[in-house]
Amino acid sequence: MLDVRRLRILQHLAAYGTVAATAEALHLTPPAVSQHLAALQKEAGTPVVEKAGRTLRLTAAGELLVAHAEIILAELAAAESGLAALQTGRHGIVRIAAFPSAARTLIAPLWQRLVETDASSAPSLRLSVLEPDEALDRLRKRSIDLAVVHSYTVLPRNFPAACEQAVLMEEPVLLALHPQQAEALRLAAGQPADLSRLADVPWLTPGPETSCHEMIQRACGSAGFVPDVRACSSDFSVLTALVAAGAGAALIPRMALPETTAALSLHPLVHPVSRTVYTVSLAGTAKRPDLRHVLDLLHSAVPGDGSGAPRNGTR
Repeated sequence: MLDVRRLRILQHLAAYGTVAATAEALHLTPPAVSQHLAALQKEAGTPVVEKAGRTLRLTAAGELLVAHAEIILAELAAAESGLAALQTGRHGIVRIAAFPSAARTLIAPLWQRLVETDASSAPSLRLSVLEPDEALDRLRKRSIDLAVVHSYTVLPRNFPAACEQAVLMEEPVLLALHPQQAEALRLAAGQPADLSRLADVPWLTPGPETSCHEMIQRACGSAGFVPDVRACSSDFSVLTALVAAGAGAALIPRMALPETTAALSLHPLVHPVSRTVYTVSLAGTAKRPDLRHVLDLLHSAVPGDGSGAPRNGTR
């Protein structure tokens, strides 16, 4: 019979990549991890890992076991959480990773709603503000319970195996200009803009380490030009302040806009680009009472009309 503890070690090896990292994550010694893997191979009756230079990689049998282990571990986590809720009356801790604008406009109001409910039964949140790729990596390694991530129509996202994702909202990407720059381009406020007309203007973009940067490169590339980037910042509030100062143009998802946009001229795109926001959890874990409660609150706060604006009015 297969030992669930050893399946967990194999799953961690698949996520972390090395015996040393797996041992550190599980608070074991590397020799102990190696011994458990050797015992698992005996239980399976076939090799589950093989040497690849100085590291180990999963065999076909190992990959099969990891796929099943994801489901088994998710069900165990749901059972443990449910028992804890019954025994203590509390709903436990939910660890969330969200990108910055989602943390500001979605997680902060969620936190407030939980604070306003019965503190003895509401889940306790732990928040990490991370870009989507890192958030999904943390989820795969089981160091968080929920990832709030995004993808763009021009930049689809691949989700890790054994994850469940649900669309939370969809929002447009808007062109932000200084009003005088918009006037020079003969664009009235709110008028759709053709990016091909902005090939010669300075551009302000997020940092190259972000998917938002790649989105802008692709959108401008589809319009026939490479943007002349004059400033990079992964903080959209910095970008909008620079636009308001007349430094250049920026493409900004609506949720990332500041509360006051009077200093900006905002325009949808003639060839629309949108951003889809997802909630992502490991398969089976959404059955946990605490995580289910958080997911329900998040999804109930967003209207079903496609507007992308949270129901509490924040943006």
